[in-house]
Amino acid sequence: MSGKGRKQTEGRIQIADNRRARYEYHIEEVFEAGLMLVGTEVKALREGQANIAESYVSMEVDGLTLINATFPIYSPANQSNHEPTRPRKLLLNKREVAKLAEAVQRKGRTIVPLKLYFNKRGLVKLEIAISTGKKLHDKRETSKNRDWKRDQSRLMRDRG
Repeated sequence: MSGKGRKQTEGRIQIADNRRARYEYHIEEVFEAGLMLVGTEVKALREGQANIAESYVSMEVDGLTLINATFPIYSPANQSNHEPTRPRKLLLNKREVAKLAEAVQRKGRTIVPLKLYFNKRGLVKLEIAISTGKKLHDKRETSKNRDWKRDQSRLMRDRG
């Protein structure tokens, strides 16, 4: 079940990761949401790569929706296949939806998808976060810290 090139941590099998989100946004609070999917989408996720890098979460009348996430087409399904970039409803409890809605109404806050994975029970879950956008100087600071940590680990590895 762990597929090709997938990371498995804490019983999770990672499908997709939005690495750009941590660079572009200050992550404040993280939530785990279920996804309302059709059968061919789940089968496609088990065998292929999904892309959530360009996706975002939108507040709709009936709850939260994942927009612009690409789930590959499941080739054996032929005519009964899903649309790769269709909007997908997120499944959260009422308290979490209310908290997210309140956070989005505040200035500069947005909901960003971070990771897509299979949990221990084999259900597809999406990790989302309330976040604020970083300014240019914050992005430079993040880049500088990342470079320093890389150099630091390189120095420690060479010495010891």
